[in-house]
Amino acid sequence: MKLRAATRGSPLALWQTSYVASLLQPLGIEVEPLVVKTVGDQDQSSPLHAIGGQGIFVKEIQQAVLDEKANFAVHSLKDLPSLPVNGLLLASVPRRGDPRDVLVGCRLEDLPSGANIATGSVRRKAQLTALRPDLNFHELRGNIETRLAKAENFDAIVMASVALKRLNLNPSIVDTLEPSIMIPQVGQGAIGLECLTEDTELRILLERIEDRDSRTLINAEREFLIQIGADCSQPVAGHATFEAGSIRLRAFLGNEETKRVFFDDRIGSNAELLGRDSATALLEKMN
Repeated sequence: MKLRAATRGSPLALWQTSYVASLLQPLGIEVEPLVVKTVGDQDQSSPLHAIGGQGIFVKEIQQAVLDEKANFAVHSLKDLPSLPVNGLLLASVPRRGDPRDVLVGCRLEDLPSGANIATGSVRRKAQLTALRPDLNFHELRGNIETRLAKAENFDAIVMASVALKRLNLNPSIVDTLEPSIMIPQVGQGAIGLECLTEDTELRILLERIEDRDSRTLINAEREFLIQIGADCSQPVAGHATFEAGSIRLRAFLGNEETKRVFFDDRIGSNAELLGRDSATALLEKMN
């Protein structure tokens, strides 16, 4: 059986599609990639929040599935808005990779006063500013290799650890930022597979390569984001882990106007309820 997977054309996106294909191959499924160019790919210079925020890397890919040009979509889950598109569902979340952020070029403790940091993420800027108000920030866009090539122009750049690992890239200085220091973006490190809501047979098939623990943690994070009502134009973060049989959710919300930042850290057993409670607490703190 052959299925067509809609994907971005970046090396990381193609790696993810190849990885999904390797999971489906033992089930007798052959995957053919359908490369789709998104708004985020077409504009490589503007800040993400200025050209549409979260969703700019997925809309055209989702449309390819809705138009039945592809059977399913392969997304970096951090790019997928928390609210579903009518006609599509998040059918599967394979085992999650490393969700953490990294500094490339200099360790956090070694950054000089007034250091120049490059990142296109308002989440990363807000959390680093809370740690080091002296830092200066610069926009950084492009695929992983393009961003790494620009690292020498700054004291450090901020990236996702999983991208370096999946592409087998090894910069000379990489400082991994634990969630206690930098809370990752919702869904970071995870891959999401979307298909048509009505395609029950495909949904059941894709569920066979899902990692249930990863899905549970992702559900907590995405429920948090739904309740916040945020996209990547706002400084917001959420990261869930299993600890001693329970779910721990660390969350962050920033106010760009007042520059105030708020954190929440709680433990629970129900993923969705935990996400909702965390969002409620942060919104109350902000207001």
